[in-house]
Amino acid sequence: MRRHDKQITDQHIIQDILKKSEICRLGMVDNGEAYIVPVYYAYQDGFIFIHSAPQGRKIELLKKNFQVTFEIEFLSEIIKGEIPCKWSSKYRSVMGKGSLTIESDPKRKQEGLNLIMKKYGAMMPLNYEESALSGMTILLLKINAISGKESGTW
Repeated sequence: MRRHDKQITDQHIIQDILKKSEICRLGMVDNGEAYIVPVYYAYQDGFIFIHSAPQGRKIELLKKNFQVTFEIEFLSEIIKGEIPCKWSSKYRSVMGKGSLTIESDPKRKQEGLNLIMKKYGAMMPLNYEESALSGMTILLLKINAISGKESGTW
């Protein structure tokens, strides 16, 4: 990281960003070109659980290469100044890399979906029809490396 003064070293803050942010962006490679897709997710114990359709470009790319990068940002804000070059921003974010697997165990799929549903505010009992569970995919991203960065006063 070029700006060490912006680096987040406190693991509690990194965990907070992982748990409270709303969107994760996955980075993959498609025929030598970058491919980035935003996904809904939940974080627990070093893993990011991702909701996905069972087919599509993302799944096809993962079948070829399960190594991914990711970015998650938390509460960004543009801070305007009187002079254009004096504008700034306030943000916290994490970036990392990891290996992604397609979860096939129905119990683990339901666990991942429960985490995602609760993260986004589900308050009702989480009972799923078998057809709904079998018609969706949970991707499990094991975080291998992560770094955090922030700007502004927190």
